Amino acid sequence: MHAWSLASLREAAVAAIFLACYFVFAAGRLPGTRIGRAAAAGIGALLMIAVGALPGAALRQAIDVPTLTLLFAMMVVVAALYRAGVFAWIAAAVVARVRPGRLLPAVVFTSGLLSAFLVNDIVCLVLAPLVLEAARALRRDPVVYLLALAIASNIGSAATITGNPQNILIGSVSGIGYRDFLWHLGPVAALGLCIAWGWLRRLEPAAAPVAGAAPESPLLAAALPAGAARLDRAALPSIAVVGLVLAGFLLGLPPAWVAAAGAAALLLAQPRAAWRLLRDVDWGLLLLFLGLFLIIGGARDAGLLAPLARWSASGALRHAAVFTTLVAVLSNLVSNVPAVMLLKAPVAHLAHPHRAWLLLAMASTLAGNLTLTGSIANLIVVERVRSQTQIGFWRYFRAGFPIAVLTLAAGAVWLSFFA
Repeated sequence: MHAWSLASLREAAVAAIFLACYFVFAAGRLPGTRIGRAAAAGIGALLMIAVGALPGAALRQAIDVPTLTLLFAMMVVVAALYRAGVFAWIAAAVVARVRPGRLLPAVVFTSGLLSAFLVNDIVCLVLAPLVLEAARALRRDPVVYLLALAIASNIGSAATITGNPQNILIGSVSGIGYRDFLWHLGPVAALGLCIAWGWLRRLEPAAAPVAGAAPESPLLAAALPAGAARLDRAALPSIAVVGLVLAGFLLGLPPAWVAAAGAAALLLAQPRAAWRLLRDVDWGLLLLFLGLFLIIGGARDAGLLAPLARWSASGALRHAAVFTTLVAVLSNLVSNVPAVMLLKAPVAHLAHPHRAWLLLAMASTLAGNLTLTGSIANLIVVERVRSQTQIGFWRYFRAGFPIAVLTLAAGAVWLSFFA
């Protein structure tokens, strides 16, 4: 009787911890405090351990080391490129050469392509000031171009395992190879970028470019930060290492270990600056992942996720449209990483798990364009330019929502036939 009561209390405690954490994920922070999603995940993980939800081996099994390794290593790799000025150089090269009337497609496809192979948050962090200044130099409203940056970076990041954090998680736990992922979702991202360009053209300012503006005009030159137009030789080792890492991905080598080798090489190559690269790592995101592994592991072992698994096994999620809609709504409700973490167990037991994993990656990423708060990339762009221009919820919604709906529909149809 005592044992039964103790087990019941533990199960009730686990349920309370799980529900409280997901409430914070949905709200963004614990009301009345500064406890955000990452802190909530860390606290929830500690409480799961404290109540005995993950004893011994269960604790070790709950943590997916390859996912954490790949996420950390890619942060180091991207930080090295950022510190070396590679992102600014690429952006400056595009801005300096693009015709004034082609700024919108330049922003869409440059940010989309960079985000496909590197974590999209850094792409938005670096490109936002350049896009703002380029638009102002051409005497155009910069908001549409900043929206294009955020929306296109979300779409482009859907193409590969390393495009965003949730894809890193899916690539690790699903076992889908880098080339397989790119083969199926690369076309979705490419089509999505075209859809975004087509829709944003409708919103592009009608003001004519400055008379006489040309690709090499002083106006565009003034938009470039000092030194951005040339690449320092010190950046070449970082570029070489990143090239080898991407080659390893495409050759089918385990992504986590390839990225780890690249990150180690970059840290060893510049030991005096290693602390700067480590400072650029998003430790809060790593804490979010680690905490979620333990929270979901405790809930699973307590049987709390069994109804979700039975519901998915019943065939309720076998239709691509239903599954895509569920993922999109859940990703905007609790954020995409907690949504993916919650759905990864039932997805593994669906009738067609390969397609389900790809749908999960596609929908959780493209759903980030539904609202301004739908993705971290959106918020980075808004915060980066807040002191100079304002992007409101409804201004974003007019652009992001239709693009999200169209790209989600296109992705679901594509994967229904080709996955």
